[in-house]
Amino acid sequence: MSTPMVALASSAEMTWRGSAMNVELVLPRSRGFGDKQPLERSRATSSVMGVKWSVIFHLAFQSTGVVYGDIGGTFALYSLLCRYVKVGLTPSQEAADRDVSTFHLELPNNSLRRASKLKSMLENSRFAKLFLLFATMLGTSMVIGDGVLTPSISVLSAVGGIKEATSVMTEERVVWISVAILVFLFTFQRFGTDKVGYTFAPILCVWFLFIAAIGIYNFFMFDPTVVKAINPQYIIEYFKRNKKDAWISLGGIVLSITGTEALFADVGHFTVRSIQVSMCTVTYPALVLAYTGQAAFLRKHHHFVSDTFFKSIPGPMYWPVFVVAVLAAIIASQAMISGTFSIIQQSLSLGCFPRVKIVHTSAKYEGQVYIPEVNYLLMLACVAVTLGFKTTAKIGNAYGIAVVFVMVLTSSFLVLIMVMIWKTHILLVISYVLVIGTVELLYLSSVLYKFDQGGYLPLAFAFFLMAIMYIWNDVYRRKYYYELDHKISPEKVKEIVVNTNFCRIPGLAIFYSELVHGIPPIFKHYVTNVPALHSVLVFVSIKSLPISKVPAEERFLFRRIQPNEVNVFRCVVRYGYTDVRNEQQEPFERTLVERLMKFMREDYMFSTMICNEKECVENDGASEVGSINADNVNNEKQLELMEKEIEVLDKAWHAGIVHLVGENEVIARKGAGIGKRILINYAYNFLRKNLRQTDKMFDIPRQRLLKVGMTYEL
Repeated sequence: MSTPMVALASSAEMTWRGSAMNVELVLPRSRGFGDKQPLERSRATSSVMGVKWSVIFHLAFQSTGVVYGDIGGTFALYSLLCRYVKVGLTPSQEAADRDVSTFHLELPNNSLRRASKLKSMLENSRFAKLFLLFATMLGTSMVIGDGVLTPSISVLSAVGGIKEATSVMTEERVVWISVAILVFLFTFQRFGTDKVGYTFAPILCVWFLFIAAIGIYNFFMFDPTVVKAINPQYIIEYFKRNKKDAWISLGGIVLSITGTEALFADVGHFTVRSIQVSMCTVTYPALVLAYTGQAAFLRKHHHFVSDTFFKSIPGPMYWPVFVVAVLAAIIASQAMISGTFSIIQQSLSLGCFPRVKIVHTSAKYEGQVYIPEVNYLLMLACVAVTLGFKTTAKIGNAYGIAVVFVMVLTSSFLVLIMVMIWKTHILLVISYVLVIGTVELLYLSSVLYKFDQGGYLPLAFAFFLMAIMYIWNDVYRRKYYYELDHKISPEKVKEIVVNTNFCRIPGLAIFYSELVHGIPPIFKHYVTNVPALHSVLVFVSIKSLPISKVPAEERFLFRRIQPNEVNVFRCVVRYGYTDVRNEQQEPFERTLVERLMKFMREDYMFSTMICNEKECVENDGASEVGSINADNVNNEKQLELMEKEIEVLDKAWHAGIVHLVGENEVIARKGAGIGKRILINYAYNFLRKNLRQTDKMFDIPRQRLLKVGMTYEL
């Protein structure tokens, strides 16, 4: 029920993006901290207007084959809140982040008091921040749980239709055929969304054509007067007549609208416009015709309620429709699996999920990903659910709870966004809560009624996943605060580097850390044990921004640690929550060095400009010729120093790059409670040891990798 409003969240971003056409866009220079330069108008137009219509139709065709299931929107709305309100629990915000061209902070001028008051309350309340994070985790976990339930119920219900054609097919055989199809489906995932979309889209177009044609046939054959059902009066009479049974039936009715979650579309795999085109021109009309035809069929065949779809198929069409139905079930399952990959990638960027391998499956379109570990775990869970429940009745109860829970959470986030970000009129907000909220809570109460009939399954999945996400996120934040409390000051770094006891060896050393503010304590631990430093040092921090994507030209931010002669730099590498990080290492190294050289040039140009302005003020009374000569000499000297520094960097690059990664052992400090010891010493370390490490996440070449061990007592 909340679907149209969630789609509006994405549409609103498109509106802000469009409004940027009327102003001059500015981007930070590669030095990044405060300085800006105008972006070319043509380039702005290209990035703002987005994708051409030919590409939109191209993606719309693909989305027909992929987005026939659920795409989670809770994470996108939480990220939108984090963009405007400081509700994140990790203190990694920087003013320079808002200079990213995709950050979109064009707020309305008519700021309201209630928006500021609510924003202040959220920013100053740790409980509110934790509550929002937990709500996001719950919604995310529910969507991941859907990744188990959707394949099971879709395939099992489609294959079960064969029992209508032959009595030889027993329930046990249906279950095992469904398991075989599920194993094949998950094996197929490694080929990626791009290839899957092209393979499935034609099949699903045939499926939509079939169900629309059958719906039209049944409509005219049995009872065209069912169109009167659009009159709300029949809803009121239905509830008056059936009372409690009508309320309970809502749990089954909700399954007829679950396909509309495609409109959540955080555009992880496709653009907003492409999904709007495919949904409004193909999916929605076909479904309306199908359900209308089934209603007409049931008017004459009341006893076929449980098997309406297959019973309503005209005889000659049975086997073609059966085959396409099985294929469509596979496609619906694949859509949910793709959505699961996307939302886990987003959770990973926020530090809410253990490190897993993200494989970018399309060279043409960003955001289309595959996660091997998650794929096989989902496959095992789907097989277990199918073998355990055997029928679609209990799985349907579970599926309904998962879907409605996500809807309620999404609508709740949307209310906050309407108040704080969109500055929606309070009467519209109240109307939305009363209308949409009442309907969703009514559906939620109905599906919860069947909690003991399989409805507990998604909640069990959700709490299990939330436990994993909470363990990882909690220790992740503790580690960050530990590094923040023990960070090394620039003065201390300078003291270490200029120390005559240290040997400077040729080469470039890259220290990886998640700490954005300051130098991590692992550096001091390293130099204590190894009294040698490379000629150029770069401290690289990986940071996620609450936006979908960060343009490649705005990804690197550099700072210099004084004095210039020590050749020590800090670099923040920024990613959006749908950006894929496991790039090939050689291009990453090359890009980092090239951007660092550009930073050096711009930094010297900026320094020269400041010096010239300062000398002009000081020499205001001096002769003009003398001032110009002094400026020329100073500029030549600065240019010479710049070229010398760039030469040092170039030599260090060609001498070799060494990647230094902290191999941190995390333990609970002495005197910690038993709960904290279990959380850190056992639960977190179990996850860390059995999942990917930083070097595997970034594909760092092992021959150039140096791990530095250090124990963090949290």
